[in-house]
Amino acid sequence: MVGTRMENIDETKKMETNQLSKIFVVDDDAFYREMYVQLLKNLGYSNITSFDNGQDCINHLTEEPDIIFLDHRMEPLDGIELLKKIKRFNPDIYILLISGQEDMQVAINALKYGAFDYIIKGENDMEMITAILKKIANVMELVKETKPRGWTKVLSYLNLL
Repeated sequence: MVGTRMENIDETKKMETNQLSKIFVVDDDAFYREMYVQLLKNLGYSNITSFDNGQDCINHLTEEPDIIFLDHRMEPLDGIELLKKIKRFNPDIYILLISGQEDMQVAINALKYGAFDYIIKGENDMEMITAILKKIANVMELVKETKPRGWTKVLSYLNLL
């Protein structure tokens, strides 16, 4: 009984995280873009905005997305260049770089420049995205729990605690 209650609380937190998370999907391939949007909706996310190019994504960063899905191969900004610009704007955005190539150097650069993870488009990408979103939700919850609040936050900035 207690285990079920705890599971229900965990599920409620996940649903709240899903509802509160703002997600951008950036891919110039309409098929993949819509497939990712539909997957996110199926997982309970509702605050989703999609873009077919990197510049539109950059122009909307003031909307404060929590998570961004980035395709690697886009013009005129590729995923790595876009990743760098996004991280300069807000280093706290979780970025998932997705590519149709199995290029180890692209994966290394993605992680080097701050991507949360790198996925290769293919057979298992939906399962991988689902697992990574769970990891991001867990990290977001941990960050939220450990963030100082109110006067504690002010005093911690002043190094008085």
